[in-house]
Amino acid sequence: MRATAVLTVRNEGAFLIEWLAHHLGLGFTDIVVLSNDCDDGTDAMLDRLDALGELHHLPNPGPHEGGIQFTALKRADAHPAVKQADWLMALDIDEFVNIHVGDHTLAALIAALPAADAITLTWRVFGNCGVRDYADTPITETFTRAAPEVMPWPWRAFMFKTLYRNTGAYRKLGVHRPRSPVTQKAAQMRWYDSHGRELEARVRTQGTFSQFGRPNYGLAQLNHYPLGAMESYIVKRDRGRAVHSDHALGLDYWTERNWCQVEDTTIRACAPHAAPHLARLKADPALAILHRQAVDWREARFADLMEAEENRALFGRLLLAPPARVVAPDDARRLHAFTRPPPVS
Repeated sequence: MRATAVLTVRNEGAFLIEWLAHHLGLGFTDIVVLSNDCDDGTDAMLDRLDALGELHHLPNPGPHEGGIQFTALKRADAHPAVKQADWLMALDIDEFVNIHVGDHTLAALIAALPAADAITLTWRVFGNCGVRDYADTPITETFTRAAPEVMPWPWRAFMFKTLYRNTGAYRKLGVHRPRSPVTQKAAQMRWYDSHGRELEARVRTQGTFSQFGRPNYGLAQLNHYPLGAMESYIVKRDRGRAVHSDHALGLDYWTERNWCQVEDTTIRACAPHAAPHLARLKADPALAILHRQAVDWREARFADLMEAEENRALFGRLLLAPPARVVAPDDARRLHAFTRPPPVS
């Protein structure tokens, strides 16, 4: 089985080795990474990893018509590792596939749903939970508190990414789901969620979020770490968003994602698969230097950004802001009464 993950990055070199080792360990046979406008040496790290045969690096220079990530995915569509894959999935650097079933690999998840042509992996959003300082430690070990499995709001906490068979039913990769369906082929695709339920026919062509108010993580979940340390959030704000690049990150984004109610360390079951890949990557001297430079850049960039009042003010607000709290059912019903359906991506 050939499974390809597609990743878009900018100034994320400090987090790259952990993410790569984890997903190689799960059984992704190919990783296609697109980079743009990097200041921290991420592109140099990717060139080194490409030379080592660990991934495929595709530079993604501008102009980015339609947005950075959409331009990247369009470039990735033409890559042999995408075209020849049996399974495809688009991911972000702050997303970690977390498989609960069997031996915690992609093969085990696919074996658990043998009729599935597409599997939606719902976000489990992990909050900041008071971590102020950035440190060069694994994301999956630093942030272990998350949103409850079931809660009535917000729907953004239950968006999904899609692992799907590359049958030709969809012409294009998408941020959350495959795009440009071929009508007759797409109509035959059977979609399942990561709790093991077959999904209704409409999901074959639309939708980017799982039904909330019910469990979604029985077989697998997508650990989503959108905030990181407070210092990292300031740097992330400076980097900008890959999809909604005109929307600056602020306290609103933070408040909807700072979930700290539940301890979740289930991803540790995947660690034995990642360990040999992590050891191999860390043993490369050139890669070690580039990683250290990316860490140093991140620390220096935060210090530079804090010279601006708007960043100091936001950092102060992050220190003041409490974690998100679960909205009461009656309040959630009131919100849903005035909420338009979420956008299709």
